Amino acid sequence: MDVAGKVLEKLKNLIPHKGASKTIACFVDGPNMLRKDLGVDLDKVKKKLQKHGSLKVARVFLDQFASDKLIEAVTNQGFDVVIVPSDVDVALAVDAAQFIYNDKIDVIAVVSRDSDFKPLLAKAKEQGKETIVVGLEPDFSTALRNSADIVIDLRE
Repeated sequence: MDVAGKVLEKLKNLIPHKGASKTIACFVDGPNMLRKDLGVDLDKVKKKLQKHGSLKVARVFLDQFASDKLIEAVTNQGFDVVIVPSDVDVALAVDAAQFIYNDKIDVIAVVSRDSDFKPLLAKAKEQGKETIVVGLEPDFSTALRNSADIVIDLRE
């Protein structure tokens, strides 16, 4: 595909779809994004993603140190909570990978600022999935941004 074709394809992805809605599986890197200093609003994340399709899977991955208050807040916002005893990034990537091979999911969305998810997005694209990264500054990885079809900056 030439450069103009790639640009046209990206522009098509930015326009909300009429008719059949794409299905989205969303995976949130909790320790990276749900920090008090960042002020991330999961309702805002959901609304921004719903412009691109229907949210079928919405999971937040947290480590064992997550407070009960945080777990309750995430649950109240309609996300499933996954508590992992060690590396959140690995658990998120393994869980998300199964949806890459699920024909009922069209889009893989990762909510993080961490470049560790580049291989996950590359595999999703390889399997024909659209990819979305949701993040914000500071430290929103340029490599992660460049690996997604669509980038949603929560500060915009």
